[in-house]
Amino acid sequence: MKVTFDIECTPAEARAFFGLPDLTPVHDIYLEKLKGMMTEGLSPAEFERITRAWMPGITEGFEQWQKLFFAAVPKP
Repeated sequence: MKVTFDIECTPAEARAFFGLPDLTPVHDIYLEKLKGMMTEGLSPAEFERITRAWMPGITEGFEQWQKLFFAAVPKP
C-alpha cells in the first residue's frame, strides 16, 4: 500500500510546523555585513581570515595549493 500526501505551505509555515527556529534576523545581519564588505572593500586581515576558512591548505604556501588544484583537474 502506498499513501501520498501533498501539503501546500510556505517555508515559514513548514519551519514553524517542524519547530525550527526563524533565522531571518541572523540572515539579515549577515547580508548587511556582506554588503558592507563589498562596498567598503576587505582589509588584509579579513581577506586572510576568509582565505584560511575557504582554503585551509593555503598556510603551507600557494604553490602547494596550486599543485593540489591542478592535480584534481582532469587532463584533456
